[in-house]
Amino acid sequence: MAKKASGVPRPIKSTEYAIELATSQAARGWTDLVATQKNAVVDAWDRLTTEPTRSDTRCHQLKGDLSTLTHAGAIHDQWQCELNGGARIWFYVDGRTVKIVRMFTAHPNQTK
Repeated sequence: MAKKASGVPRPIKSTEYAIELATSQAARGWTDLVATQKNAVVDAWDRLTTEPTRSDTRCHQLKGDLSTLTHAGAIHDQWQCELNGGARIWFYVDGRTVKIVRMFTAHPNQTK
């Protein structure tokens, strides 16, 4: 008898970055963003696995007090990837892993 079908996580190439949801807010935000902007989230995923810290108009380091964050006792540069309609993904890079810390379905008040 065959096992119940299940989704298959996308494997990553050895040159790509892994992606992790580093907070419970990121996990909730992930669900909300996928439900509202699936194609944009897939495009962001592709970008974050290949070039998370290449700065351009859609992906760049946050400014001011938001430019860095402390996680597990280490200070990291905090970046944002912009999606449609003001949605945002906030993340930092730790080695070869992109750690998503916040996700917003609309423009976050912190950067208005």
